[in-house]
Parts: sequence; structure tokens; C-alpha cells
Amino acid sequence: MRRLRSLSETECYVRLYGGWDSTVTPVKGVKVEPRRPRYEASVSGEDLRREFEARIEARPDELMAELDAAEAAAEAA
Repeated sequence: MRRLRSLSETECYVRLYGGWDSTVTPVKGVKVEPRRPRYEASVSGEDLRREFEARIEARPDELMAELDAAEAAAEAA
């Protein structure tokens, strides 16, 4: 099939949905505010992960035992 001309948005809508509803209006273009530029982070995600891991490893053994007991109790429930 050879097209003679491009169809407008309205014509496409009529062809797709078989009619026109007065509550529907075509959108002509919406202005969107530009995104704010991203700032450069002072620390990388990998650095954060390493620091968090180091803090967990530095916890006292007593605290770790309490946490393990709480996890075991939660799993048993």
C-alpha cells in the first residue's frame, strides 16, 4: 500500500478507536523543566561499601552474638 500523505494525530485516533470522544483532546507538546545537573559525589559507592563492611567487622563480639540470637528467634517464630 502506498501512502499519499502523513496522517495527523486526530486522523490516527479516529482510525484506531473508530470515533471521537469530546473528552479526549490531542496533546500538542508539553514543556518539561530541564533536569538539574548532577553533582560530583565526594565518595564512591564502592568506598561506602568498604567503609560499611569495616564498621560491621569492627563491632564487638557481644553485639554480634545478640544480633545472631535475635535472627535465630525471628526465624524460629
